[in-house]
Amino acid sequence: MSIQVKEVSKFYGKQKALDNLSFEISDAEVVGFLGPNGAGKSTMMKIITGFLPQSSGDVFVNGLNVMEHSLEVRKQIGYLPEHNPLYLDMYVKEYLEYVAGIYKLGENKRQRVNEMVELTGLGLEQKKKIGALSKGYRQRVGLAQALIHDPKVLILDEPTTGLDPNQLIEVRQLIQNIGKEKTVMLSTHIMQEVEAICDRVLIINKGQLVADQAPKNMLNSTNQHQITLQFTSDVSIHLLQNIAGVKHVESLPKHYYHLSASSDVRAQIFHMAVNNQLTIIEMKNKEQNLESLFQELTSQ
Repeated sequence: MSIQVKEVSKFYGKQKALDNLSFEISDAEVVGFLGPNGAGKSTMMKIITGFLPQSSGDVFVNGLNVMEHSLEVRKQIGYLPEHNPLYLDMYVKEYLEYVAGIYKLGENKRQRVNEMVELTGLGLEQKKKIGALSKGYRQRVGLAQALIHDPKVLILDEPTTGLDPNQLIEVRQLIQNIGKEKTVMLSTHIMQEVEAICDRVLIINKGQLVADQAPKNMLNSTNQHQITLQFTSDVSIHLLQNIAGVKHVESLPKHYYHLSASSDVRAQIFHMAVNNQLTIIEMKNKEQNLESLFQELTSQ
């Protein structure tokens, strides 16, 4: 396992940020780490990277206890924090050479810097000061510094914040490619991003793990369908409630009804309407997506 988190809790005074949290992440796995603001995502990432001590529990990176082997663990981790800290007065290439020097890359320093410039698409910007770059290119510089020492594990906290649509696609592709060889743990609020690039999703709420599955499996396991339909006149709610698979029926104005069902029950609704001489004007089926599931899991 690349990352093992065992019964980790974190207190800030009397406030509990993490509550007995446990999970594992395998080698070469891209995992989305989700949760509402204040759920404890950044706190957990800072603990894994050794920037913050936990109050209790244990964290291991590639078999090394983070508390006992902090420096060795940091050598194996690349970290892009939520608020990307950069030296704005330094030039892009100068900054990357500086970071490479911190990691003591020696003779490989310049070659590695050039590789990172090409990998993250910074070629045209490498001679500019970081302070003159757009938010998107600053994120690329942050990714480059996180990767420059060729870490086995990459921790990314909101890596695509501030990127335009074209940059989003490019950075997502970059993360996917990195994930073929490295373990990637990333937090994000963009659900399309999770579905596009993540092998697995961890969702936490109030410091506790509330979901741990592959995105597709997570959606399939819920089997929630939201159906909105309109008749030409009022319909007895009991007729709709008696349809197999329907869990909840809500009556709305203008002969509209909203149904929650465990499967797609549109065919059964048509049969019920024909048998009862009812006319359906409109029917829409909306399968539950990751965003609605996230809301459901973190609303309490």
